[in-house]
Amino acid sequence: MTIPSKYDASQVEDKWYDYWMKNNYFHSTPDEREPYTIVIPPPNVTGVLHMGHMLNNTIQDVLIRRARLLGKNACWVPGTDHASIATEAKVVAKLKEQGITKNDLTREEFLQHAFDWKDEYGGKILEQLKKLGASCDWERTAFTMDPEMSESVIKVFVDLYNKGLIYRGYRMVNWDPEAKTTLSDEEVIHEERQGNLYYLQYKIEGSDDTLTIATTRPETIFGDTAICINPNDERFTHLKGKKAIVPLSNRVIPIIEDEYVDLEFGTGCLKVTPAHDENDKNLGDKHKLEVIDIFNDDASLNSFGLHYQGKDRFVVRKEIAIELEEKGILVKTEVHTNKVGTSERTKAVIEPRLSDQWFLKMKDLAQPAIDAVLGEDAEINLYPKKFENTYRHWMENVRDWNISRQLWWGQQIPAYFYGDGKEDFVVAENIDDALVLAKEKTGNTSLSASDLRQDEDALDTWFSSWLWPMSVFDGIRNPENEEIKYYYPTNDLVTGPDILFFWVARMIVAGYEYKDEKPFNNVYLTGLVRDKQRRKMSKSLGNSPDALGLIKAYGADGVRVGLLLSSAAGNDLMFDEDLCQQGKGFANKIWNAFRLIKGWEVDASLPQPETSKIGLEWYEAKFQKTLAEIEDHFSKYRLSDALMAIYKLINDDFSSWLLEIVKPAYQQPIDKQTFDAIIEVLENNLKVLHPFMPFLSEDIWQYIADRTPEEALIIAKYPVIKDFDAKIIEDFEFATGVVSGIRTIRKDKNISFKDVVELFVIDNDKSTKEFDAVIQKLTNTSVINYVSEKVEGASFRVKSNEYFVPISIENIDVEAEIKKLEGELKRAEGFLFGITKKLSNERFVNNAPEKVLALERKKEADTVAKIETIKSSLSSLQ
Repeated sequence: MTIPSKYDASQVEDKWYDYWMKNNYFHSTPDEREPYTIVIPPPNVTGVLHMGHMLNNTIQDVLIRRARLLGKNACWVPGTDHASIATEAKVVAKLKEQGITKNDLTREEFLQHAFDWKDEYGGKILEQLKKLGASCDWERTAFTMDPEMSESVIKVFVDLYNKGLIYRGYRMVNWDPEAKTTLSDEEVIHEERQGNLYYLQYKIEGSDDTLTIATTRPETIFGDTAICINPNDERFTHLKGKKAIVPLSNRVIPIIEDEYVDLEFGTGCLKVTPAHDENDKNLGDKHKLEVIDIFNDDASLNSFGLHYQGKDRFVVRKEIAIELEEKGILVKTEVHTNKVGTSERTKAVIEPRLSDQWFLKMKDLAQPAIDAVLGEDAEINLYPKKFENTYRHWMENVRDWNISRQLWWGQQIPAYFYGDGKEDFVVAENIDDALVLAKEKTGNTSLSASDLRQDEDALDTWFSSWLWPMSVFDGIRNPENEEIKYYYPTNDLVTGPDILFFWVARMIVAGYEYKDEKPFNNVYLTGLVRDKQRRKMSKSLGNSPDALGLIKAYGADGVRVGLLLSSAAGNDLMFDEDLCQQGKGFANKIWNAFRLIKGWEVDASLPQPETSKIGLEWYEAKFQKTLAEIEDHFSKYRLSDALMAIYKLINDDFSSWLLEIVKPAYQQPIDKQTFDAIIEVLENNLKVLHPFMPFLSEDIWQYIADRTPEEALIIAKYPVIKDFDAKIIEDFEFATGVVSGIRTIRKDKNISFKDVVELFVIDNDKSTKEFDAVIQKLTNTSVINYVSEKVEGASFRVKSNEYFVPISIENIDVEAEIKKLEGELKRAEGFLFGITKKLSNERFVNNAPEKVLALERKKEADTVAKIETIKSSLSSLQ
């Protein structure tokens, strides 16, 4: 078998991925082995591979491949999330290009377009993950809108409703006017923005008096239904019981009193708009105020906005300010900074809006999930632990979850209305069951299915994905099936801290509600991928590299190494493309080491040299020590540290030391005992490397010998941790210090490696002589002499030991040494010139502190001495 001279990832990766797929190594079915299960955080069906996905899925693949090598039944379930808001927006945009609006279609027609779009464009990210080497069980690929998944979601909704945990309420919600749907509190991002505070004059009915009110949103005056003053504010006692006139609309509204009003903010008077502010709504309920909604669902003004009807709220804000100023109503404007809620998905400014919505009561459901992570008998671990505080804050302050969305793409809420009243509905899994319930509830046996109207809203996407660890194994519909009993609870969840509440906490809630059991044992929270300037990577900043482009340039293994070497658990990753180059370089170094080994001629008649024997004994101990370290790192989810330990083991200990120790002399054969041992060492190295660099390791593994599919590296047996000799590791480290010392002398004195040198040692440390032969081989030292007196020559120390290498003119490359010394002399004379010039400057000498002068004079003396030494050395060579 011809081994290529260079490792070419582009020629290797597809070959081995196809081989793994063909031999079904990724697929899992329940058996007698210990299961190891990961469910993928389902990326949006609209998504494409970005750096966050690369990091997250590389970590999952490392964990799953390692579990496979450890002999566990590894099952990594892939899939995608239907992403209601994002996907519906893309489908609406595509239809718009064809001249079709959503309102032109029935729900069924729109959903057909959505599924067509999903089939054509969706799920690309899963194909892209294969390029990264992700060893998912692709036969299990799930989609949150698959029929069986949707059936599970509906079943859970009905169950929670029947338990009294889901209710329908007319509440102030977060309205996204771009997506035209409500959002949960957690989907709103609060940003500080600079705006204005507008001071408006309201007339008092029946008098010439006015009062001034400060507002950040002058366009909402059309929804004012009261003015509120603090009853303790003496400035406004004359207004008690009176009425005010709303500017422009000229509606008369009451002046009410409530201690809620902040005496210090603005003017101390508050305009009350119950339809557009949660606090105003509370005041409105308390004082029984009228509620006037002035916005359409796209946040343009409706007919209450008079001549501004149909215009966007922000356009109106600018125009109304001009009109109010012209009419003498706008007294002044001040710059004002306040927090503005924006949609996590569309980035649109959220509009508070009163609406009939469905809510899930969370407080009681949350308690088992709090105990599972934070209780005395906690059984779910967060890595790193610092995120427990975030989890605690969210879960202990949890609010009812608004689970309805004004969208069509998603599971349609299984509520069926049979009348016009707010309570004229039943909740059931299908229309047949709903009809039975409606007849029972109304006593009207003549009702038919055509009399029922299903709620138009869809469920929040998270209401699907919170069931993910159960629904992918059909654990909701068939709670006692073989797979859910075998694979659940899953082992590790790898995700970002930004969805710790959105997804992680809710999965824990669902797990205890429906399985009375945790959904996973451990949650590994990755950091965000940032650029070298610490900026979060994003399309808008243009600082996010093309993920597939990186794989093409550096190979999947190179990119995986580059990502993981800089990714400590929970800390943000400062991504630098040079790290991928380092990963690619590491792959090349391993390849070249393998080619070196395979290039040796083997002679079975040769005895094993003592150097090889002791070198292999040392490496076995070093390997076992590193294996224990790797295990410890994995147990703490320090994958970056685990990879670094492997990197040092292979790059330094194996390639730079062991291969040099066992390497036969030029054009000489190697003994079979050593060669076989080196192959075994290489194979063990590949086993620990495989989870991180699967393609390279499998390629070399298959070149080492002809393997059957049952002997592939992906399913090989991981090395077993054994006791090791710590003393031999310590002794070898001492020996490497000696080797480095001799090599430094050779370099400094331009002594060719071909030239043999002697070594003299004053052995104060009483060091072992075990590695003397290794030291001699690696430094071309003829003999090691143990002496009690210093010897003339170049010297160095290792701990308390003193080492001396006699320097003979015959050993030195005279021409190279003269050239080196002449360069040093030139630099030293230049340095001396600068110091002399400074010390001859009277102004410097008179003004410089004595300490500075003393330092400069010492530099001068030292440099003069150095020049004399160099000149002396030169004269001895000429």
